[in-house]
Amino acid sequence: MAIEVNGKTIDTDEEGYLTNLADWNEDVAKVLSGQDELELTENHWEVITFLREYYDEYQIAPAVRVLTKAIGKKLGPEKGNSKYLYELFPYGPAKQACRFAGLPKPTGCV
Repeated sequence: MAIEVNGKTIDTDEEGYLTNLADWNEDVAKVLSGQDELELTENHWEVITFLREYYDEYQIAPAVRVLTKAIGKKLGPEKGNSKYLYELFPYGPAKQACRFAGLPKPTGCV
């Protein structure tokens, strides 16, 4: 499977996650979110940026509970809760946000 971004073909797995993390950029995130009919807002980008920084530091994509807790610590309790994150990423904050961020599927996600 693959997506087309600015005339370049980028490989994805069968669930839409990038096979090469180095292929990611903001345009890739916009194409992936477009597949889910979701327009990325400043709040989406805040979570995506957080996930990429988290991954750089720990080399793992966080599961939803870890993500919620870590976001609450960094961005505040009003953003570190499941309700807020599910409003942004209705198909699952960890799963969908990690896909948009160009990260592997979080462990423990089905």
